[in-house]
Amino acid sequence: MSPGEAQHAPATLRNREPIRKILEEVLPASGLVLEIAAGTGEHAVHFAAACPGVIWQPSDPDPAARRSIAAHAAQAALANLRPPLKIDVSRPDWHLALEEKPAAILAVNMVHISPWEATLGLLQGAGAALPSGGPLILYGPYRRKDAPTAPSNESFDESLQARDPRWGLRLLEDVTQQAKAEGLVLERVVEMPANNLTVVYRKR
Repeated sequence: MSPGEAQHAPATLRNREPIRKILEEVLPASGLVLEIAAGTGEHAVHFAAACPGVIWQPSDPDPAARRSIAAHAAQAALANLRPPLKIDVSRPDWHLALEEKPAAILAVNMVHISPWEATLGLLQGAGAALPSGGPLILYGPYRRKDAPTAPSNESFDESLQARDPRWGLRLLEDVTQQAKAEGLVLERVVEMPANNLTVVYRKR
């Protein structure tokens, strides 16, 4: 991979440490962690380095993102970081193509930057693929019925829908209702910097 293929997202530097602290609390001690919509790959490298006991499997449906993930992985040369997979969670059968069942699944900043069907597919696949007790960890901004939406998140939501009307902040209660239907029980909601949340579900 040429250095030019390694992309960089400024938000990654700001949120990777707060996310890492949660991951160290909720991830299993071993097994495969499947990262959905891994984007640039910077999170994958950081989290794989911080959690050497697990195998980190990044994925993304976008070819440019997978090239960036591969470039960052090549630079990091971590033994527990695998090459990126092409996974599109909007396909309801995406989990059937996995060669190894994940012990945990992580999706950072995916739910609001994708159609609702992608979230439904992610929840369905996670419910089918995770073992009992396995976590699904989601990070990003959400709306909540019992809390006002921060002005910055309102503006962000408007910009997302201007880019694609299928995108936008989701109501956390809607996500949790769909997760429950797939056998995923809400365990905790953690307030994060910049008006984001980390949401942890567990497979029954």
